[in-house]
Amino acid sequence: MTPLELVATVFVFVGTFFGLVATVGIIRLPDLYSRLHAASKSDTLGSVLSLAGLTTESMKLVFLLVFLFVTSPTAAHAIARAAKEEEVEPVGEGEAPWTAGTEEGEP
Repeated sequence: MTPLELVATVFVFVGTFFGLVATVGIIRLPDLYSRLHAASKSDTLGSVLSLAGLTTESMKLVFLLVFLFVTSPTAAHAIARAAKEEEVEPVGEGEAPWTAGTEEGEP
């Protein structure tokens, strides 16, 4: 096995691991925002790493890699923004930790 094939194999296996992590995150996390984070971050990284391991086969995969790297986070952002505009609340008790102790109107 050549060094390039070894690196490609490692990329594919690490990409598959991140894809599995994304799947588990989508199933196990409690609310839309957490699931969206798991799906967008881990799935994008898994797809990009898996395709990076296959780029020795075709130049078309490089274009697909760039397309996924740009569109997946953009789609996740659009979904999160739409959920915020529809006032979908995250699961949890009390107020958000970053707003604790501040009064209305304070930065």
